[in-house]
Amino acid sequence: MQFHEYTRYDALGLADLVRRGEVSPAELLEAATARADATHGQLNAVVRRYDDRATQRVQQPFGASQPFAGVPFLIKDLFQEWQGAPCSWGNRAHARTKALASSDVVRRWEEAGLVIFGATNSPEFGAKNMTEPLAFGPTRNPWDTSRTPGGSSGGSGAAVAAGIVPVAGASDGGGSIRIPAACNGLFGLKPGRGRISMGPLAAEGLFGAAVQGVISRSVRDSAAMLDLLQGPEPHAPYWMPQPEQSYLQAIARPPRPLRIGWTTTSPTGTAVDPQAVAATEDAAQVLATLGHHVEEVPLPFDGKQLSSDFLLAWFCAQAMLIDELGRQEGLKMTDFEPDTQVMAAMGRTVSAPELLGCLERWHRHTLDLTRFHAKFDLWLSPTLAAPPLTVGALTTPPALHMVNKLLSKLGLFGLIRKTSFFQDIILQNLGWTPYTQLANLTGRPAMSVPLYWTPQGVPLGVQFVGPVNSEGLLLQLAAQLERVRPWFDKRPNL
Repeated sequence: MQFHEYTRYDALGLADLVRRGEVSPAELLEAATARADATHGQLNAVVRRYDDRATQRVQQPFGASQPFAGVPFLIKDLFQEWQGAPCSWGNRAHARTKALASSDVVRRWEEAGLVIFGATNSPEFGAKNMTEPLAFGPTRNPWDTSRTPGGSSGGSGAAVAAGIVPVAGASDGGGSIRIPAACNGLFGLKPGRGRISMGPLAAEGLFGAAVQGVISRSVRDSAAMLDLLQGPEPHAPYWMPQPEQSYLQAIARPPRPLRIGWTTTSPTGTAVDPQAVAATEDAAQVLATLGHHVEEVPLPFDGKQLSSDFLLAWFCAQAMLIDELGRQEGLKMTDFEPDTQVMAAMGRTVSAPELLGCLERWHRHTLDLTRFHAKFDLWLSPTLAAPPLTVGALTTPPALHMVNKLLSKLGLFGLIRKTSFFQDIILQNLGWTPYTQLANLTGRPAMSVPLYWTPQGVPLGVQFVGPVNSEGLLLQLAAQLERVRPWFDKRPNL
């Protein structure tokens, strides 16, 4: 199968070709690996290959009931464990270990007939909104290789945008599905808390903020993936009720007329690029033509407090993860990137009452959003405050690393955290992506939809956040937007 033929189909379309005998899984795998090879030097999207295991798999039979039979697939190199394979989480030292068991999502992907042949790049422990781990180097955006594909699922976003695969594994702890989707002209749905199992490696990810999922070119691939991945596992601490009908069936119908409140004001109070404003206003106009009520509204939550609460919990999680890897695998502080060391040092200065107070405020943010959703069905905002940044734009200068090292040695991070320096860290980390953390802290479903390209030809998605248990509604709206403003055939010139 030639590349131009391969990319005409989404994952469900490729699986249908396999079932009809029009193409073999081996031919699909050959097309995917050839594209991965051809784009690797430009993008660095796929950092680990499993060609031998994939070749063995396509030689085995597939079942007619498998929804993705024979379709090539990439998992994310972060908390998507595949039994027997290394998973570095963006850290080269951790890659010495091999997964003892597969993650629930990976097991379900295999059972559905997907052919895993590689893992995509991720920042170390998913801790950044750009994908530039020291272990593997930066991933670049297929639309403009001087720019970032976002993070932390940046490798997956770049791989799908480049046509390596039509859908790829992703996860989202602060925007990590929606940010790369927005950067790469793709669809990205962050499921609600409890919709998809995080196990068996974890009961919860980041105190319930993190979820598993995918990035896809078509809405229906994401709907079918949610059908596949949603539902309880015996070890899950909680789960959402099953939908009355499949998500794939639901998107065949347009949504009812919706009330949608939209905002472009940055939650962190930082500047918003005019292109991000234009993307949101454009989406509002499209929604109005479809019969939805759209209304500009004030920011429906305390953005600065939410950003602070997000990073405080994130720093604590980084400290816990580093300590755990030290105990289990003997990793030393020098095995981690300097920025990771700083985040962990910040986390170690947080007292138990501070952390519990922070998590309690998460519930207050949830209450604020619940009050908003009593009046509006969805909240619309930019996904990003600006178009994709240049690679390296948020890299910490070496001189600041030296300062951080000295602060850590003197034990001063506890004091620093209470100064404007901490606020500067918040703005540096979240100023470009201040809109996405809301859905993580509140556990609500959210999505980024690719409706807008800048005059420079760079994608810039918009975000919708729904109430609890609204994945079906979000997917219905996304499918409706996909029909009136199709993006499937928009491809980077790569």
